[in-house]
Amino acid sequence: MDIIRSVADLRARLQRVPNNVFVPTMGNLHEGHIRLIGIAKPRAACTVVSIFVNRLQFGPREDFDSYPRTFEADCRRLRDAGVDVVFAPEEKEIYPELQTFVVEPSDLQHILEGAHRPGHFRGVATVVLKLFSLVMPHSAIFGKKDYQQYIVLRDMVRQFALPIEIIPAETVRAPDGLALSSRNAYLSPEERREAPRLYRILREAHDEITAGARDFQRIELHSMWELANHGWKPDYVAVRRQADLQAPAPDDRELVVLAAARLGKARLIDNVEVNLPR
Repeated sequence: MDIIRSVADLRARLQRVPNNVFVPTMGNLHEGHIRLIGIAKPRAACTVVSIFVNRLQFGPREDFDSYPRTFEADCRRLRDAGVDVVFAPEEKEIYPELQTFVVEPSDLQHILEGAHRPGHFRGVATVVLKLFSLVMPHSAIFGKKDYQQYIVLRDMVRQFALPIEIIPAETVRAPDGLALSSRNAYLSPEERREAPRLYRILREAHDEITAGARDFQRIELHSMWELANHGWKPDYVAVRRQADLQAPAPDDRELVVLAAARLGKARLIDNVEVNLPR
């Protein structure tokens, strides 16, 4: 496994094996990341993983400085997973000068996560486009836990006509249902026992909709009340169309229930798809 720090070295290395698949990460890897790598490896001769905590996607009061950085442990996991190239640049390699050209996503960036994290998806899209231009993969793997991020990046690739297939991967969960996330490390032992409630509430919403419920606002408000009643600070629970995350029409069959809520210091996000019979 090659650990590469500079853009020049990365380009030189990938010239030797240009057939590559890409998994971008911010490090502090968990089993969910390793599952993405398992999906990636059969697809190309070279599997590339980036580790880069991207300042542009963090708000001024978010956890950029305290975000868990576990590089040595990450490299051990990546080596065991059979990764070929780890690209772990310093910030000056990705942003050698002030980044004044940015990717401005559609109005999708202003709803749900975007409403609570202004500028977040601009930062995500900008760094991913930059990483794509460096790695030049034929495909890239993104987990569905960050559902809105997946939709933004899928649309970016389509609208810029990039020759990259965006492959979504199902959310990896702990045995009690909690979606694996680097930010789960912020949970105290007591909060960790409470945290699976988020997934349970999403499953309850899923089951209601599958049983025929169509008062989505009632489902959303009840779900948020249930979270708040158990010590959470919910930002949203929303029933949306899978295709574009807009409010569903009566005949829409492919839906997703998304949620974000704070539990102690941790802000957790999750979602459950709802696929109704036609």
